Amino acid sequence: MSDRVQQSPANDGIREVSKNLPAVGLVATESNAEWIAAEILRIHSRAHQAIVTAAVDADPQALAFARWLDAEVVDPSGSQIETDTPRERLRLHAKQSGYPGLVYHGGEEGSVNLPASREALKTAEKFAIDARIEPVTDPEPTVMVGIPAYNEAGTIGSVVESAMEYADTVLVVDDGSTDDTVEVAEAAGATVYEHDRNVGYGGALNSIFEQADRSDTDYLVVLDADGQHDPSDIPELIEQQRESDAEIVIGNRFDDGAETEMPLYRRFGLFTVNLMTNLSLGVLTPTKRISDTQSGFRAYSQAAISSLATDNSIGDRMDASTNILYHAHSNDYQIAEVPTTIDYDVETSNNLGPVEHGLTLVGNIIRTVEREHPIMLLGVPGVFFVLVGFVFTYLTMFNYLQTGSFPLGHALASTTFTITGILASFTGIILHSLELYRQ
Repeated sequence: MSDRVQQSPANDGIREVSKNLPAVGLVATESNAEWIAAEILRIHSRAHQAIVTAAVDADPQALAFARWLDAEVVDPSGSQIETDTPRERLRLHAKQSGYPGLVYHGGEEGSVNLPASREALKTAEKFAIDARIEPVTDPEPTVMVGIPAYNEAGTIGSVVESAMEYADTVLVVDDGSTDDTVEVAEAAGATVYEHDRNVGYGGALNSIFEQADRSDTDYLVVLDADGQHDPSDIPELIEQQRESDAEIVIGNRFDDGAETEMPLYRRFGLFTVNLMTNLSLGVLTPTKRISDTQSGFRAYSQAAISSLATDNSIGDRMDASTNILYHAHSNDYQIAEVPTTIDYDVETSNNLGPVEHGLTLVGNIIRTVEREHPIMLLGVPGVFFVLVGFVFTYLTMFNYLQTGSFPLGHALASTTFTITGILASFTGIILHSLELYRQ
């Protein structure tokens, strides 16, 4: 008798199985067809023969598919082995077929640990044993680091190398650089996606979200290319995301434990922008407040990646970070923060000047509030102006009745405040109605 069993074309490229090795018995059920197929291929690739029988509820096609994969099939309906036990059917078939033993796996998950099962069979001193199963483990989630870059040849190499320690993939989106950013990033091990021209920070972020969505990564961490962000903080952002299930985790420069030496003028400017951003989001309570709305060091979940990849409202400019928060707010995303380290002493930062950047952010916030919260932007101040106008009207009439002289200044103030307030209030109501209509 030959100790080799010839494999069919279905298993081209797979080793011939050996009858000198114990067979592996599997039981097909109604729900384990895919697992059975994968296990048959794995068992055959290690020179063992798979023998398959069926449970009562099994799909009849499961045995046909197992036979096509070159497993030996024991069909309960046509078997000459009279037993109602799948294990016993498999044991008797393996013995009659001349195998030295049977390793039985009657479950629906986990793979047979063949070396451990062979050793157990040797010491068991019986023909059939239960298989030793490799524990089922969830695959490690994948992490991508996305880096928007524009003329960052001086720093991108070290940033990529540091980020590689904490990520499965480092993606650099080159936003039309005119220096050697692309070459340096590739040499450091990054995957580079290039823009034909400079479209802006937001445009680079949009490309990062699109590429991350296509790669089906589990977590995306975005950091700057100029070396301001510390890649060693990446695990903390990911850990916070896992523990809190937050769709977005922000590296917070102001949180307890953050090691950031920030110039006073920048701290004041960010305080103002943070306040305005939270107000524009309708956040009034400290528990829901985002402490660092402008940090570009963020981690995104798979759900956030997918939705941001298809959102055309993020924009191409530096205010994209704020627009992402508006996107998160409109989708009811949970946002968490962790302390992080920022280095403001880097020499090659290509960010906008703080004044220009601040004006861009403030302008975007005002436009967003006008679009999303016209009542808050125009209606509330309008009502206040009308009330002030009434006060000046009262003072005008009171002064006229008491002295007989008409106070022109009070009258002009009354008219100005009242008309301005009425116009603002009606404009807010109209814009609010249009927003409801668009929804």
